[in-house]
Amino acid sequence: MRLLGDPLRARIVELLAHEALCVCHLVEETGARQTNISNHLRALREAGLVDSEPCGRFTYYRLRPEPLRALAAELTGLAGAAEQTRSETRKRPCP
Repeated sequence: MRLLGDPLRARIVELLAHEALCVCHLVEETGARQTNISNHLRALREAGLVDSEPCGRFTYYRLRPEPLRALAAELTGLAGAAEQTRSETRKRPCP
């Protein structure tokens, strides 16, 4: 979740959700520098959120849906727990 907290990284993920792109496409779409995009892609790849595919002298990046589904399920569970807590007005007593 922390990875997606960065606005540029979130934008990269949003773009990759629609199609596989290389760094040059992401630079064009975001206006960010190539080194900045490459660093963000490395972090996303190391976290398992994107796959890379060499294609000639370019590397294309594709978003992996499985980790996003797992994150969505976790967030849905937290939302359900928060909803239940709000309806019960449960509070921990102070010492």
